[in-house]
Amino acid sequence: MTSVTPVAGFGAIDCDVHNAVDDIAELFPYLPQRWSDYCVEHGVAGLSPAFYPGRAALSATPESRSGGRTPAADPELVQAQVLDRGVDVAILNCLYAVQPIHNEDWAVAMASALNDWQAQRWLAADPRYRASIVVPSQNPQRAAQEIERLAGHGGFVQVLLLANSQVPLGNRALWPIYEAAAAAGLPVGIHPGVAGGNPPLPIGWPSTYLEEYAGAALAMQSQLTSLVCEGVFARFPALKVVLLESGVTWLPSLMWRLDKNWKGLRREIPWVVDRPSVVIRRHVRLSTAPFDGPLGTEQAREHLPRFLDQIGSVDMLLYSGDHPHWHHRDPQQSLLQFLSPAERRQVLRDNALATYPTILQGAAV
Repeated sequence: MTSVTPVAGFGAIDCDVHNAVDDIAELFPYLPQRWSDYCVEHGVAGLSPAFYPGRAALSATPESRSGGRTPAADPELVQAQVLDRGVDVAILNCLYAVQPIHNEDWAVAMASALNDWQAQRWLAADPRYRASIVVPSQNPQRAAQEIERLAGHGGFVQVLLLANSQVPLGNRALWPIYEAAAAAGLPVGIHPGVAGGNPPLPIGWPSTYLEEYAGAALAMQSQLTSLVCEGVFARFPALKVVLLESGVTWLPSLMWRLDKNWKGLRREIPWVVDRPSVVIRRHVRLSTAPFDGPLGTEQAREHLPRFLDQIGSVDMLLYSGDHPHWHHRDPQQSLLQFLSPAERRQVLRDNALATYPTILQGAAV
């Protein structure tokens, strides 16, 4: 992994770094004894997410696998591999599989424990770390309470949801989450992952991991359509949503199709008074890794400006290295090398400052 090249002395803000729990016992000090005993008595060895299989090559870079521990489970090692290579601030998105738990009481306890563990184990380890609040989306009211509990902690800058949810994320049952996030001034990040029992693909269950992984962008498109059409942004006009690890080049065609069909069907959604593409540009941001495009080739010099023109500007893009996931060998440079210095500074830093209003609270940058 190469270093990020800062622009004019400004280091990057990495919006998607995945910290991991190496052993579920790390969470026991933050759990009520009832639930730590439950884990032991029921033989719960861990909740590492199956949607990033541990031995799959793309789940972790070779460098992050050193030391025999779960990749990205050591704050000091992540510090050396991410923060000390030109990154001023790293936003941690912990994918420990709390949201798929069916027992709501256990899910609530695990989410709170995971967040307290993040605060003590990670945020206290380096002032450059920030974290996303993991919420028990199984119970939106309790999820809102968890957001309210941590809203005053300067280290938490985002609320994390998973793309493969039990119901579409625009569903009104989930609005307490958005209300609490908007009241706290926190964006909602949506990341690939399983939070319900639905198949990962619209047509059902795939046979291979390749199908599931390549189809992750379909879930993101469906969730974005749901958020716009169900009126989430109309109800919460200050809310920002960040699509993490979703790919980005599918966005222009989706915006075009939504705009086209909105013209004929807008009576169904009278709360969407602007074109869906306008709503998306106003409220939605996307992380840069993985970037689905012909980067590293001469074609990129032709197609990338066209893509940026179609989405409106680079304002929608947030830099991410996606540590420890391994999409390609040089994630920091693949998109940035085709941007001007001013555009690189926007993607590396300025767009994140505008998206995460609390990110610099207490930060040594």
